[in-house]
Amino acid sequence: MRGSMTREELLKRVSELESMNDQLLTEIRYLDQLLKEVGFEEGLKTLKIAAKELIEQDRHLDQ
Repeated sequence: MRGSMTREELLKRVSELESMNDQLLTEIRYLDQLLKEVGFEEGLKTLKIAAKELIEQDRHLDQ
């Protein structure tokens, strides 16, 4: 990005980023809900814990 953006360009960019943020939050909430429905008690939080445990198990098997 250029070093000197006009006020209008900055406002447009902020609006684009806000829209992107809204879309990402919607997707994360939906994914979190789906994970809860399939058995991950705390959704994304539980999935991350499970993923870390699997990675640790794989590391121990490789040693």
